[in-house]
Amino acid sequence: MLQDIRVFLSDMDGTFCLGNQLLPGALQFAKVLREQGKRLYFVTNNSSHRAIFYAERLRSLGLDSCTPDYIITSTDSCIFHLQKTYPRARVFLLASREVAIDFLRGGFTLVTENPDIVVLCFDTTLTYWKLAKACAFLRKGTPFFATHPDFNCPTEDGELIDAGSLVEAIKASTGRVPRYFGKPCPEMIEYVLWRTGARKEELAILGDRLYTDIAMGQQAGITTILLLTGETRKDDLENSPWKPDFVFSSLEELAQNLGR
Repeated sequence: MLQDIRVFLSDMDGTFCLGNQLLPGALQFAKVLREQGKRLYFVTNNSSHRAIFYAERLRSLGLDSCTPDYIITSTDSCIFHLQKTYPRARVFLLASREVAIDFLRGGFTLVTENPDIVVLCFDTTLTYWKLAKACAFLRKGTPFFATHPDFNCPTEDGELIDAGSLVEAIKASTGRVPRYFGKPCPEMIEYVLWRTGARKEELAILGDRLYTDIAMGQQAGITTILLLTGETRKDDLENSPWKPDFVFSSLEELAQNLGR
């Protein structure tokens, strides 16, 4: 069944790389796909940077063929869906200045007063002022959205507090919870299908987290591949409601199976 997949959707942190280090077999896996005429996209919840940042990082690590066209972030999915439901909205945005560029290019106006919606990303420039303003707007009933629900972001130096943890702080203060657009939400696959032009039966998602990568793939009805290179251990499968179609110890093992 793996040989029938035409488009592979790979998580980044914990699956293909960890910070500024590629995981074993990463380049071999990409080479096998290229030789077989298959496409490799990177799908990440990390909304602290734009797609061009991740493409440049992967190229610097040796994946010369990677361009921003093959990077899909939770920010992309968020903007795609908000353009349909709140086109040209006034947005109070909790995000880095870099990520704010994508919202401006998406036709939104960024404001600090009287927003139509509040949107939270993985904001590594977060200040108390931003958090307090967001809570004030949300108490008035302003619609609330967030790119993804991850509590922590894995790095080579340990985990960093992520968007989901920031949402919990806002929830504790206001009682409000957002609508999400990144993994494991079905909106992410809707965007992927539009972006890649692929059919569901041609897609496979690979990742190291059962409750994001594998959960999203199974709910969307696409092939799922678990890599035991990050958060999940084999013992975790026993009690998980999410059972991947395939389990591999590394990208190297996956590449060898595809090459058969």
